[in-house]
Amino acid sequence: MTTAQATLEAPARAARPGGKAPYLHQIDLFRLITFACVILIHVVGATNFAQDVGANAVETPLHFTREAFFALTGFVLVFQNRRREFTAGDFWRRRLPLVATPYLAWSMFFWAYSLITGAQQPGSLEASMRLLLKDLVTGGAWYHLYFLLVTMQVYLLFPLLMKLLRATGGRHKWLLLGSGLVQVGVTLFMTYQPLGVSYETITHLYGTILPYQFYTLFGAVAAMHFETVHAWAGRHRLLLGGALVAVLAGTEWYYFQTVHNGTFPQVASDPFQPYLIPWFLTVIAAIYAFATRWAARRREGGRGARVVSWAANRSFSVFLVHPLALALLGPAIPHVAERFGAPWLSVLIYLATIVLTVVIVEVLRRLPGSRALTGRPRLRPAKVAA
Repeated sequence: MTTAQATLEAPARAARPGGKAPYLHQIDLFRLITFACVILIHVVGATNFAQDVGANAVETPLHFTREAFFALTGFVLVFQNRRREFTAGDFWRRRLPLVATPYLAWSMFFWAYSLITGAQQPGSLEASMRLLLKDLVTGGAWYHLYFLLVTMQVYLLFPLLMKLLRATGGRHKWLLLGSGLVQVGVTLFMTYQPLGVSYETITHLYGTILPYQFYTLFGAVAAMHFETVHAWAGRHRLLLGGALVAVLAGTEWYYFQTVHNGTFPQVASDPFQPYLIPWFLTVIAAIYAFATRWAARRREGGRGARVVSWAANRSFSVFLVHPLALALLGPAIPHVAERFGAPWLSVLIYLATIVLTVVIVEVLRRLPGSRALTGRPRLRPAKVAA
């Protein structure tokens, strides 16, 4: 059997009982790679100055993570539900608490953390409560919580999305084209905001589905045509690998040209720069193709399979916790910088953030409130046979 054939047959081997969609092991690896890049971009941002040209050059391609997340969300939801009927109420009851509960818990935690550490100083109890309410509405309690807020919006709209996909069968390419044009318009608006539109208005858009609607639909359409898309990715891994290198080179060239022409590096690498759209699509497709190759060669019970499964099980928890770990490491950053300098500062803080995050997650997973704090059920000690 060729590697391509094995890749195409990988999903069938993982069929699940009860008529459920097969378990796609490539999604575990896709999720793991994306979360690792999320931590990396946050660490690079925390260990370098905003005007650092090189650091922003590293951050520029790493911005794909938010788009990849929403493409993955759309993909998984549609893949699981494309061949079965469900009611909106049942779907919301199952899905929304999985995100809403951690969102509320961590929003309140980071709101309190900001007050205790002095990051926010509203000045009165009334002002503090107004700040909490604003954070809950906008996802602004900490810099990563907008993702949960937007995910809840995706869940709320998902029943309508499924109806739209079923009603437009055979015309999904036109649906994607229209959505893509809207995406370009939104990114142009957010990057080159018209006169009279405040920066605060633009930042509030980050917490809405609007800047991510195309990528969510992209993943959803891919799931509706999973067999065709999966086969194409398996046959064209080399093409996607070459495209990844070429588009990455073009993206970095454009970034450096933009900086050379006088744009502040942090602005030139903004995640909503329109020139990043081709890169986002390319890297999402390339990671999936790479993950399918791994899934085809995966050995059930093998070390690699166990590591990826363990990490994927904790990926959402790691996402929730890693900003706290990075904040706790903040006081050490100047000392590490003085001793090692760049780029070792970023490397060491990255590794330390991962280790500290995993330690915190493992503790939280064993507490009674695990589901609220980590989005996962509590881990209980294994019973020892007498």
